[in-house]
Amino acid sequence: MSEAGLDQPGLGDGDLLAQHVAGDRNAFAVLVTRHRDRLWAVALRTLGNPDDAADALQDALLSAYRGAAGFRGNSAVTTWLHRIVVNACLDFARRKAVRPTQPLLEDPATSAPDTIGAHETALAVTAALRTLPAEQAAAVVLVDIEGFSVEEAAQILDVPTGTVKSRCARARGRLAEQLHELDPRRERNATETPRVETNEQPHQDGDQS
Repeated sequence: MSEAGLDQPGLGDGDLLAQHVAGDRNAFAVLVTRHRDRLWAVALRTLGNPDDAADALQDALLSAYRGAAGFRGNSAVTTWLHRIVVNACLDFARRKAVRPTQPLLEDPATSAPDTIGAHETALAVTAALRTLPAEQAAAVVLVDIEGFSVEEAAQILDVPTGTVKSRCARARGRLAEQLHELDPRRERNATETPRVETNEQPHQDGDQS
């Protein structure tokens, strides 16, 4: 039976983690299945490369599996999991030292877009995120893409809320510069013929005396 089939909607994340610590062989797999899409999205967008994200996520889940007994319940289980994933991504980025620059042909974290324009925009945003320092990318991904509050992101990143706000502000500024080319108003203004005002009077037929 698959992990999804074993899931019990009435069973909370904390209960599953407690069962895992107690020796239940399936509980942790069920817990990961519940949250793996968002965890994968955070890892991918923070690191910008599917292979790197997969390695970091694997390290993070192994760390969570082994360290579950240390969870004290001071935050939600999902916050704890995200913190481990983000830390693994930041550690990976520091070890690698140079962030990837090759274009990402497909973003597995996003659903198929309805239009080519939306697809191109999603790829451009993903590419722009790859150019950010890992700490800024993690903050803006959590708050602006994954929808966590500043307070929740601060818990996940284990930094003050002011640090999250400043990282997001710097990241947004850099993203805005890079995504300026996607502004439809820019394209429209570039194609419009400028109107030239003149002071010439209308021409009248006949002799002027």
